[in-house]
Amino acid sequence: MYLYYQAAGDRAFVQEMYPVMERIIKAYREGTDYGIHMDEDGLIQSGEGLWQVTWMDVRVGDILPTPRHGKPVEINAYWYNALCIMDELAEAADKKAVYTQLKEKVKASFVDKFWMDDKKCLKDLVSGTKADAQIRCNQIWAVSLTFTMLDPEKEQQVVETVFEKLYTPYGIRTLEQEDQEVHGLYQGKMEDRDMAYHQGTVWTFPLGAYYLAYLKVNQYSPEAKKIVREQLEVMEAAMREGCIGQLPEIYDGENPTRSKGCFAQAWSVGEILRVYEALEKL
Repeated sequence: MYLYYQAAGDRAFVQEMYPVMERIIKAYREGTDYGIHMDEDGLIQSGEGLWQVTWMDVRVGDILPTPRHGKPVEINAYWYNALCIMDELAEAADKKAVYTQLKEKVKASFVDKFWMDDKKCLKDLVSGTKADAQIRCNQIWAVSLTFTMLDPEKEQQVVETVFEKLYTPYGIRTLEQEDQEVHGLYQGKMEDRDMAYHQGTVWTFPLGAYYLAYLKVNQYSPEAKKIVREQLEVMEAAMREGCIGQLPEIYDGENPTRSKGCFAQAWSVGEILRVYEALEKL
């Protein structure tokens, strides 16, 4: 709705959809299925039992290879953005802005709960388990989204950490290689592949958020745009391997050179197109 309104200025559409969005916000605040609810600190809690509710949702029998019950970093980044968007569109919807206080509470709680000063990056999760401090790709969305809870210095540190620990030319690793739980190879029977799926495997689609975040923290400078264009050149080779003219889902985390998983993944293609679109507009 927000992107459409920015492009089209369609107030009638905003007025039609705004009450729907209000009902969605209310459901998150009051709670809904799968343990999804807003905690006292304003942050969103999710997941229960064997139900995985983020994109890292793989399950092997009764095993959750990537348990993320608690407060996932990207979910709360999107939650903050939703609140900011609702306030920004209130006038177009002929409504009063009523989310200002809540979004400020969410912003303060997010920085307090997620920032790791020793690692200069964000926790992947707030759950009280060892999974909290694992360095994963999900934190990049807290920088790439329109509205951010972080100051410019912290944004820069997140991008640098993701580049140092997780970046590859073909995608972003789901877990840093130094982590004891990392699976560097995506191979073997399905159970073995599922155990590696989000435990170090390289995914192409987070590259979109990484490059948009990189451009943002470097003030969209000519040098930054030049670097991104040069790094994106590898996508030409990627589109000649596997399914011609497409981008794949994943690569091995240890040696990401041959595509695996889905050979033509829509969100891999879409996210790279988003970067090219941004470069053309800048």
